[in-house]
Amino acid sequence: MSVKAEQAQTGTAFTKPVDPLLGKAVEAWQAVRPAQPPMLDPKTGEFADFLFAHRARRVAKNYINTAVIPMLCRKAGVPTADVRGNITNHRARSTIASQLYNAKEPMTLFELQEWLGHRTPEATAHYAKITPNTLARAYNDAGYFARNVRTIEVLVDRDAVASGAAAEGEPWQYYDLGHGWCTYTFFEQCQHRMACARCDFYTPKASSRGQLLEAKENLQKMLAAIPLTDDERAAVDDGQAALDRLLERLTEIPTPAGPTPRQIGFSAAATLLPILGTTHGPSPTATRACDGCQSGQ
Repeated sequence: MSVKAEQAQTGTAFTKPVDPLLGKAVEAWQAVRPAQPPMLDPKTGEFADFLFAHRARRVAKNYINTAVIPMLCRKAGVPTADVRGNITNHRARSTIASQLYNAKEPMTLFELQEWLGHRTPEATAHYAKITPNTLARAYNDAGYFARNVRTIEVLVDRDAVASGAAAEGEPWQYYDLGHGWCTYTFFEQCQHRMACARCDFYTPKASSRGQLLEAKENLQKMLAAIPLTDDERAAVDDGQAALDRLLERLTEIPTPAGPTPRQIGFSAAATLLPILGTTHGPSPTATRACDGCQSGQ
C-alpha cells in the first residue's frame, strides 16, 4: 500500500509504499475519525488531508510526542524511553529507516533516500545505521575466514588419554592431512604443515599403522581451525610456483622430529596438494594437506 507524504528537504509531496499492516491501520483510523476539511500545507503550498487533525487544525507534533505516543506505549506495554531517550515520531522514522537498510534484502542508500523523501544521500546516511549483525554478515561475506583460516579434522584417542599413555609421550591426537596423519602436538606451529617431509610424526593412511589407527574404537572426532601464514596463503592463492618456493625455503628447516627435509631425502620439486576438500556434517570444509607426503618420499 502507498501513502502520500511530504518531502522533508524539498517541500514537495510524494507517494511512498508502506507495510500493509500500517495501511490497514490508517484506513481504520480514517473510517472512525471526525471529518476534517482539507488544510493548507505550508511546506508544499497545497491543500491536503492530514492524518491527525482536530477542529480543522493539525495536531501539533509536541502533543503527539508528549501525549499520544506515551499513551500508545502504555497500551502496548512498552517503555516510553530507551537508552537513546524518549520515543518520538522522528525516532520511529529513524528506526524503520535503519531496519530497511539492514534487512535481509536491504534497500540501497538511494532507494532509502527516495523512501524517506530526502534531497541528498548525505541526509539519508544519518538514518542508515549499520547494525552489528549486518556488519558481521558483511565481514563474513568478504571471505576473510575462507581465505585466511582452514578447518582440519582431528582424531583424539580417548583410550590413550584415559590410560595415561598420552602423558608418557604416546600419540593421542591425529591431524587428518587427507593422505596421512600427523601426531605432532604443536601442529599449528609446525612450519612444514603445508609441505610435510614425512618426519617421525607422520603416519600414511595406506600404511598398516594408519589402518590400525582408523580401526580403533573410542576415537573422538574434533575440528581445529588453523590460521594460514602469509606463505601458506600465497601457496593456496598462487598455486604450484608459490608452493615450490615454500618448499625450497623449508629444505633446511628442521622438522618437528629433528632432521631437515634435505637430510631425510625430501625432494623440493615434489608435487603438492595444498588443500583437500572434506565434508563435516551438512556443509563442506577445507583441510590442510601435509602436501609432499603423497609423493612417495
